[in-house]
Amino acid sequence: MSMAGNLRKVTSLGGVGGLRKVARLARRRDRVDLSHPARSPLGSSVVNCVTYQDGVRTSGTEDVAEALRRVRKVGDGFVWLGLHEPTEQEFAGVAELFELHPLAVEDAVEAHQRPKLERYGERLFAVFKTVCYVEHEELTATSEVVDTGEIMVFVGRDFVITVRHGRHGSLGPLREELESDPQQLAKGPAAVLHAIADHVVDDYLTVAEAVQEDIDQVETDVFAQNGARADPGRIYQLKRELLELKRAVVPLGRPLEELATRPIRVVDPEIQAYFRDVSDHLLRVAEQIASFDELLNSILQAHLAQVTVAQNEDMRKITAWAAVIAVPTMVCGVYGMNFDHMPELHWRFGYPLVIGLIFAACGILYRGFRRNGWL
Repeated sequence: MSMAGNLRKVTSLGGVGGLRKVARLARRRDRVDLSHPARSPLGSSVVNCVTYQDGVRTSGTEDVAEALRRVRKVGDGFVWLGLHEPTEQEFAGVAELFELHPLAVEDAVEAHQRPKLERYGERLFAVFKTVCYVEHEELTATSEVVDTGEIMVFVGRDFVITVRHGRHGSLGPLREELESDPQQLAKGPAAVLHAIADHVVDDYLTVAEAVQEDIDQVETDVFAQNGARADPGRIYQLKRELLELKRAVVPLGRPLEELATRPIRVVDPEIQAYFRDVSDHLLRVAEQIASFDELLNSILQAHLAQVTVAQNEDMRKITAWAAVIAVPTMVCGVYGMNFDHMPELHWRFGYPLVIGLIFAACGILYRGFRRNGWL
């Protein structure tokens, strides 16, 4: 569906919820999953293999060994090989061709790694956690908010290999964006590494903004008139999803700092300035996550306080009505005893007098409780 169609659909819903969806649609970028077999002529795991010289794409999909041989023969440019969830057998030939370290190869195949940066001689191995916001009509106690994946990047003097795991995080649009800026791409594989890092951190910002909208909605519901009846499970669910986002963001700080400050052979000093910018953006996301966590703690405490206050109010009402009912119960209990000699038992006006006293006493108690806010 086109963006205009989505907007018409959302606008028809009206209200604040519709406006939130409009904002999300405006932030969403159309992405193509290049890992689909129909788009992978080189195999089930190879997405694309392209050579670049002076920042210009020189060939399309081709044999990986031939592409590397051509680049090294010319002595200029680099090969960008993209893979999606390769098996150990599929990656073995690539690892041998590019002389990748066995430990890095194992991490790239197995996935589920922490964000990190490792050096193996003149080669770098970087791991990035990708995140994606999961759209939902209504936040519940079981709603999945953040979906994660991984991008592993091998960087050498004349090659860059990207290994993607997960259902999202396609690098197709990023490749097209880089190819539109040959001057930046001419800076070599380090420029691709920076673009991937910037791409991943931008997604962190987008997801953080979307999560903030969910937190705002929960906060509004908790402080509404019937906030004590709000589902606390939604708050816990948001905290769990926020923890998932935190696991992706926080460990990436040290690798980016290393890329921005320490001399690395395959990273041009000019590129390091760009990594500093990415590091600043990451710090901003980390601060947002910390503030979100504190805000959710405050919301949860406020909700628990509201529940306690509501329970106290209910107990006061129950106690007040019990006190009111105790008067006729006591009087009727006394006159219900089977004794012949009781005060005013055979008096003509005894019954209406007792009923009047009961109503008067109940009225006085009700008025007193009502004045004190118990009823």
